[in-house]
Amino acid sequence: VQLQASGGGLVQAGGSLRLSCAASGRTFSRPVMGWFRQAPGKEREFVAAISWNGGMTYYADSVKGRFTISRDNAKNTVYLQMNSLKPEDTAVYYCAATSPTGWGTRSLADFGSWGQGTLVTVSS
Repeated sequence: VQLQASGGGLVQAGGSLRLSCAASGRTFSRPVMGWFRQAPGKEREFVAAISWNGGMTYYADSVKGRFTISRDNAKNTVYLQMNSLKPEDTAVYYCAATSPTGWGTRSLADFGSWGQGTLVTVSS
């Protein structure tokens, strides 16, 4: 599967951005989709994940209440709406896919398909 993330950019603290991740090709059946991020000099970390039908989601504590993950399976696209952005949200954001058996995981190792990242920079 090919995952193409987009929508990153430069925004002031308190602002909003919406990231998109378009999927193409074959992937897991009914994949769980996730977003991760990697700040400069830090390890890649989990941000959010969403079930196949979009009915269930879970988030990292650091973004809960500010970020919303959603998906449109008709468009093979997953979104990450980011509100109330903080400078510490600055990172390269990646989308990834895993099988339904990976539901609930926050581990990079459990996600088998990755897209290239999109850079989000939040200025103070």
